[in-house]
Amino acid sequence: MRASSDGDQYDRVAGVWLDGVEIFRTITAEPDANGGFWTVRKNVTRYDSLLRRSNLTVTVMLENVVDDELTGAYNVDLALLYYQNYIRVPSSSDSDHHKLRHLKEYRSVDFVNRERKLGFTDGELGFESEKLTDSATMYYSTTPADLIIPISNVPKEEGSWFRIEKGSDIGSREIQIPLNTSKAVLEVYVSFHGEDEFWYSNPPDAYIKKNNLTTGSVIPLPVVYTGGVNPLLWEPIVGIGTFNLPTYDFDLTPFLGMLLDGKSHVIGLGVVDSIPFWLVDANLHLWLDQGSSAVQAGIGALRSSQFSGWVKTSEGNFTTQVFLDFKVKNTVSFKRKGTSKLVQQKVQAQTERRVVSETGVMLSQKIIKRKYPLKMITQARPSRLGGGIYLVETNVSHSLAETSDCGAAGGASAASSLRNKQVSWGWMMVKDQFVLSGFANMNQTLSSKDEFGCFSQIVRATKGRIIGDLKNFTCP
Repeated sequence: MRASSDGDQYDRVAGVWLDGVEIFRTITAEPDANGGFWTVRKNVTRYDSLLRRSNLTVTVMLENVVDDELTGAYNVDLALLYYQNYIRVPSSSDSDHHKLRHLKEYRSVDFVNRERKLGFTDGELGFESEKLTDSATMYYSTTPADLIIPISNVPKEEGSWFRIEKGSDIGSREIQIPLNTSKAVLEVYVSFHGEDEFWYSNPPDAYIKKNNLTTGSVIPLPVVYTGGVNPLLWEPIVGIGTFNLPTYDFDLTPFLGMLLDGKSHVIGLGVVDSIPFWLVDANLHLWLDQGSSAVQAGIGALRSSQFSGWVKTSEGNFTTQVFLDFKVKNTVSFKRKGTSKLVQQKVQAQTERRVVSETGVMLSQKIIKRKYPLKMITQARPSRLGGGIYLVETNVSHSLAETSDCGAAGGASAASSLRNKQVSWGWMMVKDQFVLSGFANMNQTLSSKDEFGCFSQIVRATKGRIIGDLKNFTCP
């Protein structure tokens, strides 16, 4: 996505849908009187089955207001880039990283690298057959779903998302899924606005309901938008997740025993203790058993943090077990009659998914761990300039750390990690809602590692300009 604006404007939310399926949500940059421009890229491979269809309706929503003070109109250009089966990635041993020499084959059928023998062995686990082993990897492969059903609103001028104004609001849709569904994952989009943009002062959580049963909840990443806290902090480096808001996956495979009855079911989305307003919707990703017209499924255990259910397909009988663990700590402190505010939040989340054979043998396992701490300090006092002008000092430190470890039958494995951290501080002279002047400094460090190699980057910005940018493709 390429976007530009030609005047003053606030940060705005935008979304893109294909036939009701949301594929991208973003927050715009906050341009000044001179305008601004930016580019965002997102990997949308998981929507492959949707992209292969013809006659799709593309819907784009960007909430904006133009008046005498907010003069900025947005110009947006969307493009889809399609890649063949081969991609080029930089080798960690390359000296010239501008030339992508290292060629690897990307297999969309199975993300597991079978050349690596870590974790499981056939002898230790006593697999019934290699066919059973291979079919189990489907549950955690990167193969896109065969069908995607939108859990979104009827298209309106305000967009296809559900608008949540209070805790009792539920955005829902009635659906019926194919009888040969063997795996189901719900992908949830969520963003927070208005009076609840800084929800971490009173942290709620988003949750999913199905047939009046709460099947999952999440504490969302506290994304700071480009106009948040101090707009000068986010020029030209924006906050973590701002240009590409993260989504949250919930494995509903254990609940297929409730869904595969040929009847319609309601899936709803809500936000606990919310105030105006939140925008939520979801996509239900379904994998189908091509070897049969219907599968059998049942419920094993349903607890607040553990779900299990079995699915009998043409490949065998598999039980999916999901274990959830959340730890949240949030404190908000006020000093100096409310002019000094400290917000500290720590969120740790772990999701473990297992696939077990009919004889109790564990065929695959995936563990995802996430941490996203936040520390925010704001202090305001009247400026010596008078005239209702205030001096506001700000400090924001936040990060996202994620690790993913996967093991499958036969010793195949894959692991990845991502760490993204921002430390910023600055000050601004404010009158009413307008920033008159100020200063900001931002340091950001990013590192990632997966089966293709490593990448790290350190960026520094001061007064709205990049003063340092160091990239490295070498694994430590």
